Amino acid sequence: MTGEISLDQAFEHIHKALNVLENTIESRLAIQDQFTKIEEEMQRVNADRARLAQKLDISEARAEQLELTNKEVSHRLIIAMEKIRAVIEQ
Repeated sequence: MTGEISLDQAFEHIHKALNVLENTIESRLAIQDQFTKIEEEMQRVNADRARLAQKLDISEARAEQLELTNKEVSHRLIIAMEKIRAVIEQ
């Protein structure tokens, strides 16, 4: 019987192998679940980033428009003050 194993030993080897396989599958499923959650979070982060980038673009355009309006108002105020000064000096 050298090198031979009993039926009970064979069943024990199979049982251990099945336990290892089951644990491996459970670990793999847990990792897959984590991966799926990370992918979903990345999609949310990317959507937020895109939304924030769009808001930033709109805000920058608005700030540029306000700056141009401010310059125009300032220019008009200078002209108005010069006209008032000219009227007063007459």
